Amino acid sequence: MEKKLAIISYSPSVMDTYQKQIVSLFSDKVLVDKYFIGSEEIRKGIEADLVLLPSYSIFLDIKPYINKSSEVIVINRTISQEALDTIMNIPEGTEGILLDESLELAVQMVSIIYGLGGRHIELTPASVENHENTKEKTVISLGELTSTLAPGTDIINLGNALLDLDTIVDIGAKLNLIHVLQRQDIRKSYKESVTRNSGLSNIIRQTNRFESELDILLQVLDDGIIGVNSKGIISIFNEGAENIIGYKRTKIVGGQAAYILPHLPFEYVLKNREPIKEKLININGYDVVVSTHPIIHSNRLYGAVAIVRKFSDIEKKQHKLREQLIGKGHRAKYSFEDISGESEEIKKCIDIAKRMAKSDSSILLTGESGTGKELFAQAIHNGSKRKNYQFVAVNCGALPESLLESELFGYEEGAFTGARKGGKPGLFELAHNGTLFLDEIGEMPLNLQMRLLRVLQEREVMRIGGDRLIKVNIRIIVATNRDLKTMVKKGEFREDLYYRLKVLPLKLPSLRTRKEDILPLINEMEKTFNTNFDLTKAAKEALLAHSWKGNIRELKNYVEYFANLGLREVDVEDLPFDEEEEFYEDTLNSEEESLVKKLLEIGEDKIQRYLFVLEELEKSYTDKRRLGRRTLYLIALEKGFFLSEQEIRTILINLEKLLMVKIYTGRSGTVITDLGRKVIKELKQKY
Repeated sequence: MEKKLAIISYSPSVMDTYQKQIVSLFSDKVLVDKYFIGSEEIRKGIEADLVLLPSYSIFLDIKPYINKSSEVIVINRTISQEALDTIMNIPEGTEGILLDESLELAVQMVSIIYGLGGRHIELTPASVENHENTKEKTVISLGELTSTLAPGTDIINLGNALLDLDTIVDIGAKLNLIHVLQRQDIRKSYKESVTRNSGLSNIIRQTNRFESELDILLQVLDDGIIGVNSKGIISIFNEGAENIIGYKRTKIVGGQAAYILPHLPFEYVLKNREPIKEKLININGYDVVVSTHPIIHSNRLYGAVAIVRKFSDIEKKQHKLREQLIGKGHRAKYSFEDISGESEEIKKCIDIAKRMAKSDSSILLTGESGTGKELFAQAIHNGSKRKNYQFVAVNCGALPESLLESELFGYEEGAFTGARKGGKPGLFELAHNGTLFLDEIGEMPLNLQMRLLRVLQEREVMRIGGDRLIKVNIRIIVATNRDLKTMVKKGEFREDLYYRLKVLPLKLPSLRTRKEDILPLINEMEKTFNTNFDLTKAAKEALLAHSWKGNIRELKNYVEYFANLGLREVDVEDLPFDEEEEFYEDTLNSEEESLVKKLLEIGEDKIQRYLFVLEELEKSYTDKRRLGRRTLYLIALEKGFFLSEQEIRTILINLEKLLMVKIYTGRSGTVITDLGRKVIKELKQKY
């Protein structure tokens, strides 16, 4: 749990220095608040687990404002090694004043400097508030001075004071974070600082060294260590061996290994003087890996030693090593709670994905670009039993074929020119026990598709230039915005791989099919970009009527656009739709073609009437007008095109179902969508 620490000081820069020290040692375990002495914030009350104060007199002044449950430390300060070197280089006998935040602190700092060996100069303590009238030619300050001194004054800036070693240890003790300090060398972390407390410094240095040596020893003793003499009598049986094998040391030491531990190959190793490495055996129901080595010195056999490890423990260590190899960046950051939306389409999608997460079968995520396929992939991983292992993502369309192959399968040393010394594990290996996410799977070359199919079938990979198969236990999630079924028909994607991947298919909805989520998503994205703007009614309607070909990604770009412009109110004129239209093709995608086909089925012999309504709505959109049923009826009547208001109502309802128009309540009228404008061109070509 995060601890809260409050720093009280006269100077913001001093508080910043202390904060950097504390954060560098305690990382995210401590949250730091800063209070400037004399500020109103202090009078409002200080809520913290620990309060750091510059002096006892300050404590008396602000004691009424400190929570009674808070711990308090009066800071012991020191200076940096560089500052001490500066002082030691000042000529002997120099007289000067030392300026600090207060006279009390200045007296304390003079004492510190003298204690560190700076007794060759004469220092007079003074407060920064009362130094303007000084006549000394040498002024030593802690940090930059905010006011000027008399001409000719030699100013020596030692930089801000630092927290002394004993205060750092005190903070750790008060906040119950000593264990955090024990994991690092405090002296090494603060080699730039000096301390008067040499005794504490030596103790910490010795303790750090002892802790380091003990850590190494414990790593060895984590494994079971069993030793026998040349006659096979057990002489060593550590605690690790007790835990793995289940026998007590007191009952086993001194016994004959061949009878007590017949599964261990001591007899063979002693007789043949040859090691047996990494042998998998079963002891008391556990799979155990044993390596047994003879102990020979000057050609004399002294005995043998066996290192015993549970196979499950080895798996865990391999997982940790993979984490180090692949880096912290390959973690799934998002869960299902991060997927926003209240529409039925997205709710249904999330519900299906949650059920899929419980399975180990391959998942095929489809949907337009920007619909959140990787977000869903990460959420599925974090909702699965593999959540504590790696989530490895690779974009199959972002890498050339040769590089993609080496990234996926890895390579052995010398496999090709430029291959890394020692080789490199592939992403299949690094994702062992976890999830491998292959984005843009439709871009994968055919020969790599064959290799991927083999991995899915056999769950084993071979590195480039290698001669051994490596078993992998992975869950595959793939994603694409392409029509794989059409690609299969054209011979661009392997049919067998398609059906191997499409065990659990999930199609993500486009933003235009869940328009009720648009405005809530905008509000949420405002928080992400730390902005706040209001949409006019017309802007909201235009946003809802937009086709959103870029989906969530496009919406996010718009919100970022508004944030960067610093707009407080966004109207239709501020929407960058017109500038973007030229980037989009007028051709229909597969989903839009399906909607046009439905329109032709619904309209049948009345398709010209649908085209008339769409054209009039397009004209009104260009003129930034809204048309209702009554207005459309009058326009049709004027042009000699007979349509009843009821027919127009039916046409508009059908067009809205097909996402070609958006009907607004009341007298707000109807607006044509981007798809509707594209459909006009499509219908004109056919009729």
